[in-house]
Amino acid sequence: MDLGLRGAVALVTGGVRGVGAGISRVLVDAGATVLACGRHDPPALPDGVEFVRCDVRDEQQVYALLADVVDRHGRLDVLVNNAGGAPRSDAATASPRLHAKIVELNLLAPFLVAQAANAVMQGQERGGAIVMVSSVSGHRPSPGTAAYGAAKAGLDNLVGSLAVEWAPRVRVNSVVAGMVRTEQAHLHYGDEAGIAAVAATVPLGRLAAPEDIGACVAFLASPLASYVTGATLLAHGGGEVPAFLAAARPKESP
Repeated sequence: MDLGLRGAVALVTGGVRGVGAGISRVLVDAGATVLACGRHDPPALPDGVEFVRCDVRDEQQVYALLADVVDRHGRLDVLVNNAGGAPRSDAATASPRLHAKIVELNLLAPFLVAQAANAVMQGQERGGAIVMVSSVSGHRPSPGTAAYGAAKAGLDNLVGSLAVEWAPRVRVNSVVAGMVRTEQAHLHYGDEAGIAAVAATVPLGRLAAPEDIGACVAFLASPLASYVTGATLLAHGGGEVPAFLAAARPKESP
């Protein structure tokens, strides 16, 4: 299916590994010109992706990044705010400084990059589309990553507000990603047996591939979603099987 993204210029924050790399690959396959940014030069780039160094928490670097994109390609059609993450931490003992840094990366930085992109897109005849990559951690308890879950919940709320303020020229949506199998999945879920056990808790029976999230992002960024803004698209394989179903042991019928 032609998504109508051929020739579009797209910026993906954190677009060189993990979920971000999957998003970049899908956009390249759809015919977009894709730039990915990160704090450090990557050891490898997805095919067809340009790399630009940027710390998305730094206002000066962010506005320089957007100016660079426009200088290179004349416009910006799509922004995907994907950069984020957090280490595990105990909410009772983690330092306020750690919590502040987590919120900064996962909520304030996407807001900053979106502001800079909106300033470009509002001046374009066809506007643009912004897609935030959110998480199921913002829609359920997030033990061990409480600040991250709170930041992602805030990100989804932010999407609704920006969609109203920046319409009609700029659309703003989010993809709520579930558990994804990336090159670092073993750090979260353990060995292959652990990954399989976690996958069994998902109704679709597997973890997402990065390209699964990329396909949802590409749809929301494309003209096919021209009447979709302020929306959160759940990409979580059906969520998680409720724990009470495994705990309950109903009597067998005679």
